[in-house]
Amino acid sequence: MSVSSIEAILRRRLAGTLPGPEAQRRFAPTPLLKGWKPGQAGENTRTAAALLLLYPLGPGTGVALTVRAEGLRRHAGQISLPGGAVDPGETLVDAALREAAEEIGVDRRAVRVLGELTPVHVIVSGFTLHPIVGVTDGRPAFVPAAGEVAEVLEVSLDNVRDASRIRHGSRIREGVAIEYPYFDFHGHHVWGATAMVLGELIALLEDEEQL
Repeated sequence: MSVSSIEAILRRRLAGTLPGPEAQRRFAPTPLLKGWKPGQAGENTRTAAALLLLYPLGPGTGVALTVRAEGLRRHAGQISLPGGAVDPGETLVDAALREAAEEIGVDRRAVRVLGELTPVHVIVSGFTLHPIVGVTDGRPAFVPAAGEVAEVLEVSLDNVRDASRIRHGSRIREGVAIEYPYFDFHGHHVWGATAMVLGELIALLEDEEQL
């Protein structure tokens, strides 16, 4: 699908009821962490914003993800959307655009903001993440921030929507074995909050096709 087609669909869908809780539950690790509820912000959490950027990539549409540097204190080496804590007096949109500029060199003036997906409570780090959806007419000249972003991972939207990319893994968390769904993109495992955000994007596009 072209960026213009995606933009038209998402503008319409983001203005309506979102499928957030169902999408988040689908990609949540199990067993669920105590106190986590899909689609709901946690109590006493900090506010964060991230940019889900869609842009032309080859004949289709791309999604920009980041491979976090190994030296970071939180979520080192994991795949995420460009984003971070909202500064005092800053709007969610301004924070998402600022973080995308700082982390991967996106020119905020080129981004058209379409709306916001359902917030995700990231209980392990004490944040509630607000995903902001934006589009650009051209592929940005990505510049990963040294020491913060190891790599910009460009994924085609067709791959995000490809059900065969969804796998299941297991790991130990605080001495307990957990099972988790993840996307396999070029050998990178995208799971947790980022997978939940991508899952809601998929749900919006699938719902549109069924209308």
